[in-house]
Amino acid sequence: MALRHVVLLGPPGAGKGTQAKQIINELGLVHLSTGDILRDEVSRETELGKTAKGFMDRGDLVPDQLIIDMIRGRIEAADQGFLLDGFPRTTAQAEALAAFATIDVVLNIGLAREEVVRRLAGRRVCRDCGAIYNLTFNLAEGETTCAKCGGELYQRDDDKTEVIANRYDIYERSTAPLIEYYTRQGVVRTLDGAAGSENVFSEILELLSA
Repeated sequence: MALRHVVLLGPPGAGKGTQAKQIINELGLVHLSTGDILRDEVSRETELGKTAKGFMDRGDLVPDQLIIDMIRGRIEAADQGFLLDGFPRTTAQAEALAAFATIDVVLNIGLAREEVVRRLAGRRVCRDCGAIYNLTFNLAEGETTCAKCGGELYQRDDDKTEVIANRYDIYERSTAPLIEYYTRQGVVRTLDGAAGSENVFSEILELLSA
């Protein structure tokens, strides 16, 4: 029987967004991203959304219980299975999730710190249309003009080397206990994020179809 309750983990730049899109398109899972869910609840002005907006407007973190309540309703409605992206982030969240959902597999896309820095530091964004390019994949060194609209390409502050390195270190520290938690349950499958997007996706399909 195919694995239908999936958690996706990986550091910034590991390609989680790309893999998530392919997984849901191929397997029909419901994509549950905490960022998307928060924005949806706020825009629809649900009671949960109104409460969350109060925290967000003050610049505070939205409490775990609010996020869990939002996630729970969507999981209960996901008859075809789900892919959790951005949740859980902590062991406490994972334990709360376990109270109402069983996780079949945790896909942990691993990528070395140096490669994360190289990938994200090479990202460039068009000031006019927002198109994203990367020196690693589709942009020549020294190119400063958007091929789509002719706008200026720039590097975002959060794509600077020192910022990326710090984000990676924070991710590693915060996620290590979570990976250990799921490893004890025997559901973690680690993939090599440096193997290339197609190879990673092929391995994911093989795992989820087992």
